[in-house]
Amino acid sequence: MLTPCRDDVELSAPLHLPSLPGGARWDGRIAYLDRDGVIIEGSENYVNSVDEVVLLHNSAKCVGDLRRAGYRICVVTNQSPINRGLWTSSNLSMIHDRMRQLLLQSDSDAHLDLVLHSPYAPWEGAWARKPFPGMLEAGRQLMDAASLDPSMDGQIIQFGDEWTDRPDESASIMVGDRGVDMSAAVRFGVRGVLCDSNRGISEVMGEILGGSD
Repeated sequence: MLTPCRDDVELSAPLHLPSLPGGARWDGRIAYLDRDGVIIEGSENYVNSVDEVVLLHNSAKCVGDLRRAGYRICVVTNQSPINRGLWTSSNLSMIHDRMRQLLLQSDSDAHLDLVLHSPYAPWEGAWARKPFPGMLEAGRQLMDAASLDPSMDGQIIQFGDEWTDRPDESASIMVGDRGVDMSAAVRFGVRGVLCDSNRGISEVMGEILGGSD
């Protein structure tokens, strides 16, 4: 099984979740967010360096608003340049560090609770690569486990038919700008919300939280 990856650590390494704003108790809702075209500007030639990381309009506020509304944030991003040999996982980690920095500079509540990526190329057929739901499956199990025991001691992540004890995802969401994101949402059983890649998550916050935004 080709599993999802975390930056710089093993998938089931300890995970310390930042507190929700106001000390609210987490009720299990997760906002699964694609990265490019949702949080940061995307490119047909990939986001290749920290200098290319540009937040989409109001994306930091949107991430902060989701956490203020009680969601935890799980970024799920396909990053095939790693297995295409274009650059390394260390480069991706630096890109994600820069993204986190920019988000928190703009909104102090805009923490990314968990960032997962799929380094696999399309032809590898990885369950961890969208349109398959492997990253979402891992995100749910990791955050549920970390909320009980951040050490993740003995945690085993299950995928596909092996994972039978699945929680209800009806209160969670998946936001993406492409069909593969929506396909992953359908396969995982979570509501998918499609946004325009030039506007990102700010375009659909009204649909997610209600009211106008």
